[in-house]
Formats: sequence, C-alpha cells, structure tokens
Amino acid sequence: MGGSSPCASCKLLRRRCAQECIFAPYFPSEDPRKFAIVHKVFGASNVSKMLQELPIHQRSEAVNSLVYEANARVRDPVYGCVGAISYLQNQVTQLQMQLAVAQAEILCIQMQQDPVSVTSSLPTYVDQDDKLMLLSENSNCYEPHLLPQYPNFPSSSSSSSNVFQDYEPLKRESFWT
Repeated sequence: MGGSSPCASCKLLRRRCAQECIFAPYFPSEDPRKFAIVHKVFGASNVSKMLQELPIHQRSEAVNSLVYEANARVRDPVYGCVGAISYLQNQVTQLQMQLAVAQAEILCIQMQQDPVSVTSSLPTYVDQDDKLMLLSENSNCYEPHLLPQYPNFPSSSSSSSNVFQDYEPLKRESFWT
C-alpha cells in the first residue's frame, strides 16, 4: 500500500501495511467492520493462512464467504450459517407441500369441469384403471381423505423441541455495511 492509508486489517492490528499485504485487496480501509468481524470469529492468522492457500482468483469469493459465515456466527453462535440454511430448507419443504396440495386442488377442479379432457391429458404412465378411478371420485375431490396427506410441521410457537423457534425470518441485507 506504500504511502496510502493501511488496509482495514493493518489498521485494526496496528501494523504497517506492506506492499504485499495479503489483506489489502480484500479488506479496504474504508470498511473496517468487514475485517473486524472476520478477525473476531476466525483470527487474522487463520484468515491469512486460508487466503495464502487459495489461488488468487478464488480469494475474493473466499473473503465474501468468510464475512458471511462470520456474520452468521455472530448472530447465532451455535449454528452459524447452518442454522440459516436449515431454516430455509424447512421453508422450501413447506412451500413444496403447499404447492402439491394446490396442484391437487387444481386437478380436482379441472376434473369437475371436464373429466374426459383431463384424464386424456394425464401422463402415459397413468393406466386406464387409475383414470377411471379419478373420474369416479372427481365429485368427492375436496374430501380430506382424497387429498394427499403431508406431515404437519410444528409452528415455531407450538414446539419447544424446534431448534429454530426463536429464529427471526431472514431479511435481505448486506453483510458488509
């Protein structure tokens, strides 16, 4: 860095920022919080070792990942970003179940309106007996025993065994501001 201001790392660690400082390209002096949080979670020497082991073209993404993980670890010291990933996977599963139920309801409505065209548009692996069963039951389409059954996930307030019960909904935010 020569005569300009030291990078965020050298500034925090109170050392002279050398020309070949490994942190300088990734932790600019304008954003000291970015390095401070990574340093708090991983330590400067560990981050330095990680960056030195990577090819130069991968270091920027590695720093972004370290900053993300450090922020997640500060917010949730036990689970870190794994907690956020598990929360999102649970949400995807619930949405997939809702989609399947909605698709079943749409199929029931279509069968009530025009049963012949619906059964003729079913995939070829649905055999004739299944098509006839669908036709005979289409008037009872909304009975609960005919809709696919899916497990109910406990809501965050109803289960004390749910590790994510106090997890706030994720917000879109920048982790480096």
